[in-house]
Amino acid sequence: MLWTPSTIYQPEPFEKEKDLEEAIIEVQKELFGDSRIYLDIKKKIGIYGKKQNIPDGYLIDLSSKKEPKLYVVENELAVHDPLRHIAVQILEFSLSFETTPQRVKEIIKTALQTDPTALLICQTYATENGFDNIDFLLETIIYKQSFNALVIIDEIPDDLETVLVSRFKFPVEILTLKRFRADAGEIIYEFEPFLSDVPALSPTNDSATLDPSDINTIVVPAREEGFQETFLGKDCWYAIRIHSSMIPKIKYVAAYQVAPVSAITHIAAVHKIEPYKETNKYILYFEESATKIKPIKLVPKGLVRAPQAPRYTAFSKLMEAKNLDEAF
Repeated sequence: MLWTPSTIYQPEPFEKEKDLEEAIIEVQKELFGDSRIYLDIKKKIGIYGKKQNIPDGYLIDLSSKKEPKLYVVENELAVHDPLRHIAVQILEFSLSFETTPQRVKEIIKTALQTDPTALLICQTYATENGFDNIDFLLETIIYKQSFNALVIIDEIPDDLETVLVSRFKFPVEILTLKRFRADAGEIIYEFEPFLSDVPALSPTNDSATLDPSDINTIVVPAREEGFQETFLGKDCWYAIRIHSSMIPKIKYVAAYQVAPVSAITHIAAVHKIEPYKETNKYILYFEESATKIKPIKLVPKGLVRAPQAPRYTAFSKLMEAKNLDEAF
């Protein structure tokens, strides 16, 4: 239940996958952000005469000037025993994506040509960031980038995220979208925007934010006991939530010691990242003991608040920062 002084909203689960898809379209700007384009198209991919698949859609991610991405989307309801179904679908999508990239390009280009706004966004992005034209941009995200999957579901079963992340070598991001209704009929949705904690450039702000392609460091908040015992004592850190698409990028982990220290004080190179036990979190093993650095302190009433959860940044940006406001 969601409550306000004037209204009570009760959960209203999606009855059909079509209802979920209509909700995604309704909230797509807030769900994906200004720098991403959601294409609600269902066309077969794969080799004719052999196994073919129909993704529920595609997400073009233009949040980085250097590394545009394409996510193949699978929409699913939790009541449909999603674990086996989603795992099989994503695996088959990845195989079809690799065997028929030209077909994927044709589908996406045709979809863009029927959406003038989306087409203009892609054309502008391509021109401003050295991709020459739409064809070259699409070939970059389809032929040169690795396969990326996005699952949008109304509720995540306990083992879904763990299984998807541990079984596949390519990134699988998961979003939840829930629906609530008031007695008077008003509908509201609950969701966490896609990669909301990852820096992103947008058409309205392309200078002040770190480019996602430069991210290689994760900053973790640490209390005194855990910091001494684990970060310094065991040369590792756990249990951390990390976006699947961020894992290949992480080369360093930095510790932000909470109050009264209130500063980033140590950093270590990451040797490997592994799932932590039977959870959807991870453990980071260090290459060697963490190095003490000049404290990067929290600015009282500054732009950046004390980290309460892991945050992403670039090693070079962190090393040049004089305070926490300059670290992200």
